[in-house]
Amino acid sequence: MKIDAHQHFWQHDPVKGAWITDEMQVIRRDFMPADLKPLLDEHAVEGCVAVQADQSEQENEFLLELASQNSWIKGVVGWLDLKADKLSDRIAHYKRYEQFKGVRHILQAEPEGFMMDPKFIAGVTQIGASGLTYDILTTENQLEEAVSFVKALPEMPLVIDHISKPMISKASFDHWAKYMLKLSAIEHVHVKLSGMITEADWTDWKVKDLSPYIDFCLEHFGSERLMYGSDWPVCLIAGEYDQVIHALKACISELSENEQEAIFGKTASTFYKLKE
Repeated sequence: MKIDAHQHFWQHDPVKGAWITDEMQVIRRDFMPADLKPLLDEHAVEGCVAVQADQSEQENEFLLELASQNSWIKGVVGWLDLKADKLSDRIAHYKRYEQFKGVRHILQAEPEGFMMDPKFIAGVTQIGASGLTYDILTTENQLEEAVSFVKALPEMPLVIDHISKPMISKASFDHWAKYMLKLSAIEHVHVKLSGMITEADWTDWKVKDLSPYIDFCLEHFGSERLMYGSDWPVCLIAGEYDQVIHALKACISELSENEQEAIFGKTASTFYKLKE
């Protein structure tokens, strides 16, 4: 089953969407399943995982409602207050929904030290103990802390979103690679090959700009721990859906059929326990 393991839906709201600057105005509108489905069909992508873009339980309800109406939305990665005293109650509530697969917090917006808060670590630990996954959204400048964070957690399904956002536009590599190498040694950490073109030069990126990062991930994580994600519609800031998928295909074209199938669906299906 071919899967897009990372995309978003939203009904644009100027307050919730305040992070969308004037430079990003192409995504300053609604993006709903009817907009995505033709793109998935064009590339024979059979399902997707919808990831939270707003840190609220209302976002969970919105995405779960879309999933209930569209069987090709195979999973939802939502948001919970991981420091809440009654977190176990909220986990139990969302565990009732088959499509609710995991949780994410927008760590890239948090100050240094946030990940190492014992209460936050305890919350993520509860997520793992409940059988849910956790998406780690960090930038390359947060990777040192992310390594410590992951080491403080028990073994549980973890995935690094957007290869932790290296500054591809500046060809930043060594710092990112140093800490991604440390994460690769932790076998239950996976990586989404997503969000890369928006870290590159928005108007002049090329496939060769992405390939060193993809090659590194292939070498150190292996195809069985990597998954494709379009990051649609955020990707539209720098390129169309077909540009994203074709760029990744070009970078992994020399892999075996089994390895390519892992990246384009099997890894995500196993990680998120998706049903066909």
